[in-house]
Amino acid sequence: MHTIEPFYNWIDQYSAAEDPHSPLFGAENSLELFTNNIYGYLIHPQWDSMESDTLFLKILFADYEDGVAVIEFIGEWNDAIENDVMHLKRHIVDPLVAEGIRKFILIGENVFNFHGAEDDYYAEWFEDVEDGWIAGVNFQDHVQREMHQYNVDNYVNFGGQLDDLPWRTLEPRRLFEIVDSLLQRRLN
Repeated sequence: MHTIEPFYNWIDQYSAAEDPHSPLFGAENSLELFTNNIYGYLIHPQWDSMESDTLFLKILFADYEDGVAVIEFIGEWNDAIENDVMHLKRHIVDPLVAEGIRKFILIGENVFNFHGAEDDYYAEWFEDVEDGWIAGVNFQDHVQREMHQYNVDNYVNFGGQLDDLPWRTLEPRRLFEIVDSLLQRRLN
């Protein structure tokens, strides 16, 4: 897992560590020192912590004018033991919502497992973005099935073209336009 790096191609357009509105403003990541691990497996040092032992992330892009954020994840999304959605909601989502973010693109191809619990934090997040949306892009099939069993799909849009979106080939604003268009068709 230590070779899986967060996506860097948009770094010239956005860096959460340099964004004073970001919950990760001022975060410093080593390029060489591997300190974070998931179940004893070291992960690349560029992933950011949200105070969970099993799920790490990188805010790849945020545009406060359009109210959109793109967040990439790695690890095991474990709500049953680690309460990862609570950490995500309190440490990352709440500060972004306070800054006007109402549309969240969650990149989940490096989320290897999901263990569910209550859906309260998802419901709260959904209410916070009342006129926006939460989209899960490229989550693995077995992870989506598990999330469906715990009703996460009532709050996070999965499936269809969101499952095979070549997001790395797009500029961040183009990714937002595509996801927004797909979800507007679903919602209308």
